[in-house]
Parts: sequence; structure tokens; C-alpha cells
Amino acid sequence: MRIAVLADIHGNALALEAVLADLKQRNVDHFINLGDCVSGPLWPRETADLLMQLDWPTVRGNHDRWVTDWPLEKHSPTDAFAFQTLDSSQLAWLRALPPTLELGSGIFACHGRPNDDNAYLLENVEEGRLVSARRAQVAERVRTIAARFVLCGHSHIAGVATAGDKIIVNPGSVGQPAYEDPASPAHVSESGSPAARYAVLQVDPNQTSLEHIAITYDHLVAARRAEENQNPAWAHFLSTGYARDSAPGTLGRRGYHHEFPPLPRSCGHGPGSGPG
Repeated sequence: MRIAVLADIHGNALALEAVLADLKQRNVDHFINLGDCVSGPLWPRETADLLMQLDWPTVRGNHDRWVTDWPLEKHSPTDAFAFQTLDSSQLAWLRALPPTLELGSGIFACHGRPNDDNAYLLENVEEGRLVSARRAQVAERVRTIAARFVLCGHSHIAGVATAGDKIIVNPGSVGQPAYEDPASPAHVSESGSPAARYAVLQVDPNQTSLEHIAITYDHLVAARRAEENQNPAWAHFLSTGYARDSAPGTLGRRGYHHEFPPLPRSCGHGPGSGPG
């Protein structure tokens, strides 16, 4: 059985479409989406439309919960953009997503940790950056889960770890390759490239394998979309895969500069499509 594992699409329909095109050659049997579907200054409505049509098993991410449940005055700019763009049926779909899922073949899915969608499972924050958690910490975080395979997202960092007989998988982020989190302790997440990421888990009676996949796509179109929607930070994340040099954990690092090409008149779910 081959399972495609996706997480943290964040309204990047362009990256999602690139992943879907790549999946056509992967002979995948099942799909799972680990949440944070639409929050971002890109294409929330188009992304929700596509995910609703696909009808994959999907868990609710912290941003999904904030978009639907928090009052507008508490929203971050990216959550507010998504909330104001989505229609009532899309918000209802997002609100109904479960916080966790137990699938067949001993597979458990969550967004962050099993009991907290806004906490990291495989990582800790140290000196403004995400670093791998210690084995004992990971084991404690999945102690109550009986399933052999635990699928998580949230950090946007592709990874795999073992805890006893459990295997924990983070596929990385489809749609947001870096971010800056100002909440204490302030920190950054950086994948190091603009690629869209996902994973394929193969579970057979005699063998288990995992493939982390990075797909190129027209990321500068997505970056220009963020810039047009007044979010230069996201434009930088999407064009580089890194946080800005002024962010925590990036002091002394070499800077990056990007100029974006003119937008095409239409690009599927891309900039030719308006946010509403």
C-alpha cells in the first residue's frame, strides 16, 4: 500500500497542482492531508475548491482552526485574507475537519502533536530556529498513540524519526517553504529551497519505505502573488525557502534579493484568478 502524505498547503494552489501532476506517476493507493490548507496571501478559495473536489482524508491544522473559529480581530493578516476570501460552504468544510484521524494499517494522522495542533512533534525551538527533538522527547509525545505510523506536519520541515516501534513522518510543506513565527519563543522555519514537498509512505507486510519528494514549480509566480497581496515576507519565503535576514535565528547570514518577472495573463489557479 502506497500513501501520499501532504501537509501545510497554505493556499498555494500552484504548488498543489504541481504535486498532483507528479503524483500521477507515483502509483499511489491512498492520500492524506495533514492540514493548514488555506491560510496565506495566495489562492485560498481555489485551494479549498480543489481539496473539496479531491475529498481526501484531511485533518484540521492550527491555522484551519484559527480561520474558522477565531474572531476576525484576532486573525493574522494571512488568516484574515483566507477568511474573507472563502465562501460559506468552504468555511463549513474547513470547520468540520477532525483534529486527528486513525486510518487503516496502523496509521495515525495529526497536524502538530496528537494532543496539540500548534506544537511541534519532531522539533524543538532553540536559539530562534527549529532543531530535531531528542529521541526521548519524541517518544513521550507519541506515547499514547497505539498506531505504528504517526503522520504530522506543522513545522514545514520534512523529516522522519523512530520511537520504539513507531515511525513518525513529517512530509514537509507543499505550499510554504519558510516562515517566521513571532510568538514566544520567536523562531524561523526554513526548508532551504522554494520546492513543494510531500512524501510517499509504502507499507507492506515485509517492508516499509519512505520517500520525501521535492517538486519544482513556478514559485516566482506564487511569490509575486504574495507581493501583490501586500505580503513581502511571504514573497521572500516563496522565492527563497528562507526567512528574512532580520528574523530571529538568521543573524549574520548572507542576504537574498529577488526581482519578480511580469505576471502572465492567466495561469490556471495562478495570478490570473482573483482571490474572490
